[in-house]
Amino acid sequence: MPEPSDLLAAPVEGVRFQAPVERWFRARFPDGPTEPQVRGWPAIARGLDTLIAAPTGSGKTLAAFLVCIDAFYRAERAVGEEGTSVVYVSPLKALAVDIHHNLEQPLAGIAEAARSMGTVPRELRVAVRTGDTPAASRSAMLKTPPHLLVTTPESLYLLLTAERSRAQLAGVSTIIVDEIHALARDKRGAHLALTLERLEHICRVRPVRIGLSATQRPIETIARLLVGSRDDAGAPGRPQCQIVDTGHRRALDLALELPEGELEAVASTEQMAEILDRIAEHVRAQRTTLVFVNTRRMAERVAHLLAERLGPNRVAAHHGSMSKERRHDVETRLRAGALSALVATASLELGIDIGPISLVCQIGSPRSIATFLQRVGRSGHSRWGLPAGRLYPTTRDELVECAALLRAVHSGELDAIHPPRAPLDILAQQIIAECAACDWDEAALYELVRRAAPFAELSPADFEAVLELVSDGVQTGRGRRGAYVHRDRLERTLRGRRGARLAALTSGGAIPETADYRVVADPDDTFVGTVNEDWAIESMVGDVFLLGSTSWRIRRVERGVVRVVSAGGAPPSVPFWLGEAPARTIELSRNVSELRAAISARLDTQDEDAARTWLITEAGLDEIAAEAIVRYLGAARTALGVLPTVQDLVFERFFDDSGGMQLVIHAPLGGRVNRALGLALRKRFCKSFDFELQAAANDDAVVLSLGPQHSFPLDDVPRFLSSHSVADVLTQAALDTPMFAARWRWNLNRALLVLRMKKGRKNPPQLQRMESDDLMAALFPALAACQENATGPRVIPDHPIVRQTLHDCLHEAMDVAGLEALLGDIERGAIRLHFRDTTEA
Repeated sequence: MPEPSDLLAAPVEGVRFQAPVERWFRARFPDGPTEPQVRGWPAIARGLDTLIAAPTGSGKTLAAFLVCIDAFYRAERAVGEEGTSVVYVSPLKALAVDIHHNLEQPLAGIAEAARSMGTVPRELRVAVRTGDTPAASRSAMLKTPPHLLVTTPESLYLLLTAERSRAQLAGVSTIIVDEIHALARDKRGAHLALTLERLEHICRVRPVRIGLSATQRPIETIARLLVGSRDDAGAPGRPQCQIVDTGHRRALDLALELPEGELEAVASTEQMAEILDRIAEHVRAQRTTLVFVNTRRMAERVAHLLAERLGPNRVAAHHGSMSKERRHDVETRLRAGALSALVATASLELGIDIGPISLVCQIGSPRSIATFLQRVGRSGHSRWGLPAGRLYPTTRDELVECAALLRAVHSGELDAIHPPRAPLDILAQQIIAECAACDWDEAALYELVRRAAPFAELSPADFEAVLELVSDGVQTGRGRRGAYVHRDRLERTLRGRRGARLAALTSGGAIPETADYRVVADPDDTFVGTVNEDWAIESMVGDVFLLGSTSWRIRRVERGVVRVVSAGGAPPSVPFWLGEAPARTIELSRNVSELRAAISARLDTQDEDAARTWLITEAGLDEIAAEAIVRYLGAARTALGVLPTVQDLVFERFFDDSGGMQLVIHAPLGGRVNRALGLALRKRFCKSFDFELQAAANDDAVVLSLGPQHSFPLDDVPRFLSSHSVADVLTQAALDTPMFAARWRWNLNRALLVLRMKKGRKNPPQLQRMESDDLMAALFPALAACQENATGPRVIPDHPIVRQTLHDCLHEAMDVAGLEALLGDIERGAIRLHFRDTTEA
């Protein structure tokens, strides 16, 4: 392997960069290539599928693009004669625009270097195609295709489905997927995997696939998602992925900061004020500061409160409910240095170029190790930069969790990514889209689908069930829905029916339809953003709320639209957003448990000094934070007799002031497992006592509210559930929950059974709900009525979307596999159970 400084001077595995490319790179980066570039260029230049995993700011994107640009200069004939050659796929619209800007500078610099050498530069066209792209720009791309296309997974799917743009993609030779780990977590990754296989099918030569990511584990899973399956899909000639893993770890400047007052179970107004005062001090001392929170409502609230401290024009909010114009305005102001701080959710988590960031502040735990690393990596976003991050826990439990998070970061841990397996709603949509574009043999389409990694294990029975769905649809009282494919059962061929392509183009994609209301400012009908539907319905004329760090007064609420006028900076009178933060990951939950166990072991010997020293050494805490954790965990240990961990679960029962019985299961297992545990127990209690009770769960506990008349031995509670039957109990319980109704509608949208758009207009949320109810009633009235049969559990029909929705509830919203493993360990005695009747919580 050549030294980085010599890489451009010597052939790279037999390939040398063209002179203009080399001259520009040497002038722009006198220190030479980075490690991801040194190791990635040879593989890409040899035409190998390549996954580059490296920390943020290490030059991954240029590692992918520079070889592609060099290939354009190397070509003997005019480039792009037959359409687009390079497709860059970004998970965020804003990131796509950012890459467009970052490409223009290298292309202009290389062209200038070519002119200075007496060479005619290549005229390379770059275009961005996202959901925000104006219609005029889309039409221009059809007339003159770009050489390098920057797009999103959803827009690539549309380009591949539409007739004219599909033909222009036949010459694609390279596909770059950035931040691939952000897509791998959910159905967007499965949707993109099928889109890539459909694209490869129409290309004259198989495109080289390049993946880029900063935080991912296991890396082999991400590589397989990028390149697809091989032997198990009947494609033994498909090359393996070349993995360039330079690690995710880099030097970080991290610290945890506490308010002056002692943290409690809930953050007080005074403590939040202290935290915001401390952040304001940092903002004044830095050029630009990013403040991350976990919910959109919190983003608006923090931006408003920081603006009171720093000035109304120095702070802004950034999140997905803001319109593209307002997001773009905020990003532009930040790059120009007009903003001192930006308060964001996950909308700025990835590598969007918003100018140099000096510091990242995280309020509360981000619930994920990888998320925290991504967010802190937004600062010092350069080769030699030092990312700096400050954590601000708002409660005692968050303090413990943030300490565990810092310990996990210092030890180099990452959360594991588990891509969804063969989502049938996504499969139905992609089959409709592909059959609308061209006719297919059933066997050939099955093999194409199985080449996508998430569908490698798709059974013939499931494929057949989806074909039945897209060809026969579902008969409801209002007509047949979803029959978009004509199926010749004798010839075993498929072709799209009339309306199939239009449905796929206007209602496709994997992002759920959340039925938000548009916020429109009078009198010029300016689109401001969106708000939650339930919140919009419950709001009243005259209410003042925050959106985009601006106060708006509601004039009236119409069907799907909230009409507002500027409130002139008046303080909000109602909360902005409804929503929950994400559940804590399994890996971070394990670290929380390990920290509790380590402190408990040292408290066993009554050595508080050893406990504090361990926290300072392992998690990098200061004396104040270490003392607060030891004091809190010591008090909890005294009250319960043991600190709850994954090996020690505590069942606590007490009576509240109203006389009601409260059952608390202390279990730091994470929100998904605890949600499943709480829902299953609620189902069993309701059936045993014939009494409807309330249940709630968070990352550390499950709470069930029982009546004073309920009497039972506390140690009987674990026997209410069995590892062998809990999945069936949870399935029946999930049918009655709002989570099932919401995911049912989302899956119907994705399977094109309920369209998002009709006749060129958005299908109103209330009509989508009505159509979803019609389909539920058509499949089985017992489910629609949400009533169990007198003779036993409801019979669940064997329908692909019903099965998919239940799978999403049990494995996405909850973790039934984790609950089964937990109950199995309890039954084997591998977990210690502790039962406490206390006089107060």
